[in-house]
Amino acid sequence: MSDQTPRVWIGCLAHYNAGDLVGHWFDAEDADEVTLADVHAGSGLGFTGCEELWCFDHEYLPVSGELSPHEAAQWGRRLAEVEPHLRGALRAWVKSGCYVAEGRGDLPVVAEFEDRYCGQWDSFGDYAQQLAEDISLMDGWPDLAVQHFDWKGWTRDLRFGFTVCDVDTSSGDAPGVYVFNS
Repeated sequence: MSDQTPRVWIGCLAHYNAGDLVGHWFDAEDADEVTLADVHAGSGLGFTGCEELWCFDHEYLPVSGELSPHEAAQWGRRLAEVEPHLRGALRAWVKSGCYVAEGRGDLPVVAEFEDRYCGQWDSFGDYAQQLAEDISLMDGWPDLAVQHFDWKGWTRDLRFGFTVCDVDTSSGDAPGVYVFNS
């Protein structure tokens, strides 16, 4: 798995509006602590008249488009609340739109994520098979009933109670799906 530290490219808005790209990549978690001097370092351009910083690009954040350094820091800190190997799952849960947000904002509730996350699987069918074993679905069933059980239909119906998201393999994760109890 590659390093999936959420990062943002913070630039000077005044220079951007003037046609100059002045900025650097920073860890999202620290975006609200970045100063004008940090952004202008090494640019050869002064920052007289510059007042506002903006995140023009980002990686490993579950949002689209530009955002303020304050918002980037909130997202970075929220992602840092989960173990690094779970960050891809948290991002997928948020991108699915079926996540629980905190208050009136868009930030996910980590405790809800942890409660609902059922793991990373090769397929939802694999998850359903394991669940059937874990809950002893067919214990005590006659062999004939087990033999004729409609796994495909049961798995299809079971899926209505879950959010299933494809794993983003571009970040180095193995292909498969993340499963969340809805």
